[in-house]
Amino acid sequence: MACRGCCCCGFGHINEDNGRFLLLAILIILYLLCGAAVFSAIEQPKEKEAKERWQQKFDTFSQKYNLNVSDLRNFLRDYEEANVAGIRVDSIRPRWDFTGAFYFVGTVVSTIGFGMTTPATIAGKIFLIFYGLIGCAATILFFNLFLERLITVIAYIMKSFHERQLKRKGGLPPETRRGSGHSEVDSLAGWKPSVYYVMLILCVASIIISCCASAMFSPIEGWGYFDSLYFCFVAFSTIGFGDMVSSQKAKYENQGLYRFGNFIFILMGVCCIYSLFNVISIVIKQCVNWILRKLECRCCQRCQRKLFRPKRNAVMPGNVRTRRNISIETDGVYESETDGRRMSGEMISMKDFLAANKVSLAIMQKQLSETANGCPRQIGTSSRHNGFSGGIGALAIMNNRLAETSVDR
Repeated sequence: MACRGCCCCGFGHINEDNGRFLLLAILIILYLLCGAAVFSAIEQPKEKEAKERWQQKFDTFSQKYNLNVSDLRNFLRDYEEANVAGIRVDSIRPRWDFTGAFYFVGTVVSTIGFGMTTPATIAGKIFLIFYGLIGCAATILFFNLFLERLITVIAYIMKSFHERQLKRKGGLPPETRRGSGHSEVDSLAGWKPSVYYVMLILCVASIIISCCASAMFSPIEGWGYFDSLYFCFVAFSTIGFGDMVSSQKAKYENQGLYRFGNFIFILMGVCCIYSLFNVISIVIKQCVNWILRKLECRCCQRCQRKLFRPKRNAVMPGNVRTRRNISIETDGVYESETDGRRMSGEMISMKDFLAANKVSLAIMQKQLSETANGCPRQIGTSSRHNGFSGGIGALAIMNNRLAETSVDR
């Protein structure tokens, strides 16, 4: 039961989309607060330890070589600027040759943005703005089309597997064997897989790609296997911290093959993880809708208790004996208790009648059809002895209800 027009609850003046947006925003804020608390508790002691260790090394070095502390700090600031420009103590690959620039634009359009290479000139920064605007949009479109093609492939496999089973049992329809004139898209319309199946397939594919890529990165880059898995998630999810970046050394064994494998793994990983994020967002949306429905049900129960307070000479639904699983086939007419009966001299509107007796529109239409056809529903034997029976249409329904409420008067 929805409560979109109710003025007694917080969600009364907002529609379902706004309610979903507001609830999701609140959940994201709570998620951020929880994440900040966890990471602060885990990483802050390590940060303090590293800062103390660095300060100790700095003081020891300046005293050992009798260096001015201010001059040493200025020298380190110069190195930090050089580090931003791509200068390292150890030799690394050139940043702005063609292969380095290709790696850079790949991180731009895929929105990974490791940060180890950035344009230093004004012209490069201006060009990056327009280049990234078009490139990021085109890449996101490619990822969405990848997810659509994946769903189509899964649907085709499901359909083919089902037809093969029917063919083994000899139950394949003749028109399916001959092939109909419908397009391939129409033939797969009824075979769309569940969102949970797609999520499971993407999870398995992402894990396999990450494990294989980590097995390649770990010996070549000199990383631990867990660090390689961490890099794969950061890169594939386009978070791109830049603390660990592949293919940055000046020389590798089988360098061309390694860079090609690095490109393929990152491309496949980004496609799978991006599609997985889209599917997970659908599941999150379903959870948010479920929470909203629960809130609306509780809200409507409170509102009904406020709106239907006992009033003098009024028909009240508060003491009506309700039934479960009401449908068109079930009887929508309920018997009222003594304190819910209508006073003899009171007029009642159709709106109050429907609200008091919980008669749905579908049941109302069925009763109208029955009375118009000359076979109205018999409410009880007492109605025939109180002068209220008879009539056609809404008048007959009113007569039946009036007869029902006047049985014990």
